[in-house]
Amino acid sequence: MCGIAGEIRFDGRAADVAAVARITAAQHRRGPDGSGLHASGPVAFGHRRLKIIDLSERGAQPMVDPGLGLTLVFNGCVYNHHDLRAELEAAGYRFFSTSDSEVVLKAFHRWGPSCVERFVGMFAFAVHERDTGTVTLARDRLGIKPLYLARDAGRLRFASTLPALLSGGGVDTTIDDVALHHYLTFHAVVPAPHTILNGVRKLPPATVRTIAPDGTERDHVYWRPEHVRRDEYRSLDAGGWAELLGERLRTAVRRRMTGDVPVGVLLSGGLDSSLVVALLAEQGQRGLRTFSVGFPSAGGERGDEFEFSDLVAAEFGTDHERIMVSPERMLPAVDACVAAMSEPMVSHDCVAFHLLSEDVSSSVHVVQSGQGADEVLAGYGWYPPLASVPREEAAHAYAAVFTDRPHAALRDILEPGRVPSSDPSRRLIGDHFAEPGATTALDAALRLDSTVMLVDDPVKRVDNMTMAWGVEARVPFLDHELVEAMAACPPEHKLAHGGKGVLKSAARGVVPDAVIDRRKGYFPVPAVRHLSGGLLDRVRDAVTDPAARERGLVRRDWVERMLADPNSGRTTLGSNALWQVAVLEMWLQERGIR
Repeated sequence: MCGIAGEIRFDGRAADVAAVARITAAQHRRGPDGSGLHASGPVAFGHRRLKIIDLSERGAQPMVDPGLGLTLVFNGCVYNHHDLRAELEAAGYRFFSTSDSEVVLKAFHRWGPSCVERFVGMFAFAVHERDTGTVTLARDRLGIKPLYLARDAGRLRFASTLPALLSGGGVDTTIDDVALHHYLTFHAVVPAPHTILNGVRKLPPATVRTIAPDGTERDHVYWRPEHVRRDEYRSLDAGGWAELLGERLRTAVRRRMTGDVPVGVLLSGGLDSSLVVALLAEQGQRGLRTFSVGFPSAGGERGDEFEFSDLVAAEFGTDHERIMVSPERMLPAVDACVAAMSEPMVSHDCVAFHLLSEDVSSSVHVVQSGQGADEVLAGYGWYPPLASVPREEAAHAYAAVFTDRPHAALRDILEPGRVPSSDPSRRLIGDHFAEPGATTALDAALRLDSTVMLVDDPVKRVDNMTMAWGVEARVPFLDHELVEAMAACPPEHKLAHGGKGVLKSAARGVVPDAVIDRRKGYFPVPAVRHLSGGLLDRVRDAVTDPAARERGLVRRDWVERMLADPNSGRTTLGSNALWQVAVLEMWLQERGIR
């Protein structure tokens, strides 16, 4: 797990190594254990390293293999690297390290860009071919690892974080109005290739981009779950699907035990992370560290789920740490959390993950998490209403239950000229729902959520907040083979038993019934949902700052109304509308964007 960076020139000039060095240095928190730079004419790569596999310097990057004529920078983990290494050795390749990075490099030489189809894991990487000058960029199937891009007529730069690209200079920092619309409408999700800034784009998940020396680009999308019924699973009943899920999840958890450092678990007390703990214990993990976070209650809302995390820790004998966040940590944590965001993110879970990761980092540097189960197995509250909707009405029904507000409502929030004449968020939903496949309305919603929403909300949130403290988060529910199988699962099995029914059946007898049968929970941060005191003051400062007034994004009358009654304005799914705007302003101000 690391931070990668690079520049590719198309104008005949040598790469700006100093700029790449700045971009690389800006990612030091993602890779606190080492750094490196490599330049060759028009191409320069940079790397910050977090040592997880092969702790020696043989695993350092950029990784150069003069014999193969390849240079690599890689972020992530390929869990099947041992199997691939054996296959490559049988083909005559010789290795100088035990790292998965070198496996990626050799695999690229053996199979070219299609090597990604053999990888089981999370990754973003760049490979420079010395003899052709071609650079290949790639991102994993579920977009677990990020890759941001800034391009002009003469060059392309890339990095693992958006703010790192700003450190290189020369980036257009004007606001992308389509991204702004998505942020305020599509539940704060800004899908690739957009970001909130016009000058920065992101490589979509499951995409390989090949860049010729003259700057010509070619994209290949190599994976997409279909969400249709498959012949190989026709004979499965509810019990059969639960058994299949249990098998795939056991494999996914086992794969993510690989590495040369201990592995812990972020234990929320919910079913998803509790089942990960149970399966690690089942597979013989000893001395397992588990971590749970809680917050003071606010607005009549409880801020911890220790009752359930304690139950799971006791059941499986983990070395468990409760982290109760004191009120005085909250305000500094909000600013630190915003500073860690590659893009503005509204979910209050960000604060929870940031604080949790801070404390976890003193004990372990790899954790497994239950992230992704809700999007893959239909755990959210907006799914059941879609079950009876005809397929042709699915896009409209999904927009009604998921989007934060109607397009027309943006005229009350944004200044004139900032609201597009058409509705790009609704068009995005319609385009996705119109694609072939996805048998039912719920299938279509799950396909969109697992390939778009998941990538640019929950997955990005976990990556940003854990990597801010040099912690690698692994997500077994996003093992692509598990996702493929569950995409074929009939919706009724997912919606059974109040949601995630197939998972609850798979967990029965593995985790305590009290965890399976409890009401759905989450990482609660009541102080963010119910703004008051110092946090409300911080929000007020952000939305009334001179920079916010000069920017002219949000109508001043709307801001004044929200500040007069800060907890009344809610989005469709209950988020605090004032907080949504405040996070955007805090992020822009943190980056010095005017």
